[in-house]
Amino acid sequence: MTNPEIEPTLQSQFEEAAHQADCELIHAEFRGGILRLVLDREGGVDLGHCQTVSKQVSALLDVAEFDPGRYTLEVSSPGLNRQLYRPGDYRRFLGQRVRVTWRDSSMPTKRTVVAQLESFDAAEPATVELLEEERGERLRIQITDIQIARLEPVF
Repeated sequence: MTNPEIEPTLQSQFEEAAHQADCELIHAEFRGGILRLVLDREGGVDLGHCQTVSKQVSALLDVAEFDPGRYTLEVSSPGLNRQLYRPGDYRRFLGQRVRVTWRDSSMPTKRTVVAQLESFDAAEPATVELLEEERGERLRIQITDIQIARLEPVF
């Protein structure tokens, strides 16, 4: 959830703004002139939650003189194909279908699979076990090797 480009004090203030809107800040990043905040909450995030947090964070950023240049503030929900950011996300979505891209030192290139998230082990190094649907292959991947993981909705 933390981003090295966002000061920890400011990060805490973003988290508090989300909390005041009855939400949880699950991700914050500042990249390419865009400050992106992703909110979550039991029962879902609606436009009103995003607007409330956006107004509070905008005021915080003005006071903090966040960035001397121009930037865009985006506040959103994680969406149907939400990204899994934290170890707790893997635990929360056990049994769900995911799309995972990873690379470890034994692989020359990255690999992407669509699989069932079978298990999560928080012991260091934290790992997930996936059951790849297409080949029926079981994969055990360290969280640190995962470049991106998202829920893969089934329609």
